[in-house]
Amino acid sequence: MLPKTQPSKSIDKTTVLLMTTAPAENAAWFLGKRLPPIGLMYIASTLEKAGYNVHILDNYLMKKPVEEIKQLIGSLNPQIVGITCGSATYHRCVTTSKAIKEVNPNIKIVVGGWHASYKPDSLLSHPEIDYVVMGEGERAITQLANAISNGNTAQITSIAGLGMRSNSGNIKNPPIYIQDMDEIPYPARHLLPLELYDRTIEFIDATPADVMSISRGCVFNCGFCETRKLWGNICRGFSPHRVIDEIKDLMNRYNTRGIYFINDNFTLHKDKTVELCNLMIEKKLGLEWVCDTRVDLVTDELLALMSRAGCRTIWFGIESASPRILKRIGRNITPEQVEAAFKLCKKHHIKTACSFMLGLPDETLADMKASLEFAKKIDPDWCQFNTFIAYPDSKLYNELLVSGKYNKLDEFLLSVNSDEYTYEELQDLQRRFFKKFHMTPRQIIKRIKREGILSFTKRRLTGGIRKSNGTA
Repeated sequence: MLPKTQPSKSIDKTTVLLMTTAPAENAAWFLGKRLPPIGLMYIASTLEKAGYNVHILDNYLMKKPVEEIKQLIGSLNPQIVGITCGSATYHRCVTTSKAIKEVNPNIKIVVGGWHASYKPDSLLSHPEIDYVVMGEGERAITQLANAISNGNTAQITSIAGLGMRSNSGNIKNPPIYIQDMDEIPYPARHLLPLELYDRTIEFIDATPADVMSISRGCVFNCGFCETRKLWGNICRGFSPHRVIDEIKDLMNRYNTRGIYFINDNFTLHKDKTVELCNLMIEKKLGLEWVCDTRVDLVTDELLALMSRAGCRTIWFGIESASPRILKRIGRNITPEQVEAAFKLCKKHHIKTACSFMLGLPDETLADMKASLEFAKKIDPDWCQFNTFIAYPDSKLYNELLVSGKYNKLDEFLLSVNSDEYTYEELQDLQRRFFKKFHMTPRQIIKRIKREGILSFTKRRLTGGIRKSNGTA
């Protein structure tokens, strides 16, 4: 159960500022189109429900310099500042924490997100950071805020999912995951300047379009992915009725007409997917939507229903055309399953988008060229070629550390050290593959039909939302 704290005088006066930070300009990782920070919005709404005065600064979007952040801290006077941190934003997170403490050393700084879950000790090594939240944050940060606001600091050391320093070393309590997801309130979109975001989704025509997260956790074990440590190895989701209610709220309050369900395995639980699609049809929402899933989680019958319910595009992570490499990275799909899924999507007039990785462990140049030819064969409407970057605590990351066959891209991120190519050559190959796929007459005609000649020219084949092989 989430904390159901009743607002008290102490809590009424407690202000919490939640922040994102931007990666360094020369970061090895490109994070793509900036979307509203949905994870922070869930944290914010949970804290508001508990009676706190909450603000969000999406500094990835706003890019406020340190001095302006200091001014904001001085004017808001928060007692708690929560910062979400990825490996690519680690140094900015630390710099921001130091700046906040310079304004008021009594502010408690809590860091959550991907990096806090995988490398908590790297954050706790900085005295400016008081706590880290490992795993999902709604319960942990609310319990922490309650303890700080009510002066019950003795409770803090036992909060699940919380890490902190102690005289005998760092305390890192394992997270306990929320089972009844419907207890979590809608994301606090009202705390963000939504008018500053590009509310379009490349894969659908409907605007305004927004993103929704409707599940957490993954039952699969892909070697490149570290999601399981953040969200757990069981897939938990909002009930179909809760999803419909949030969609209605989006449509009524924000005029939303399109949605991207950004979770990895939208069709994992077929019965819930069927129920959700039937509700969309029954409620006559008139909504266009996009989802991500695996090629082995779709069927003819299911895709027919999804199309009727408004599904316009599905994104599939394919990663490689080589059965050997697919097995090597634990993807557990086959090229034949990919072809079958793409044919079914075309049958039901659902567009396809997909991603491949380049430079995976033990992958050769011949393997990568085969992936390009396979991409042309399956003929997706959108295709992204990503350079493989190993993230802390993923299976492939740990294997690279043991083998020693890696290049350090920064303090935390690794690439494969290959005898066939350098990382710079791999990036050049990525650009060439992109052009070879997208500059064919067939793909150019498809894009002009989708976007119109003016939009096509403006985009200059740079793409829209870019998918990733992990979260930085």
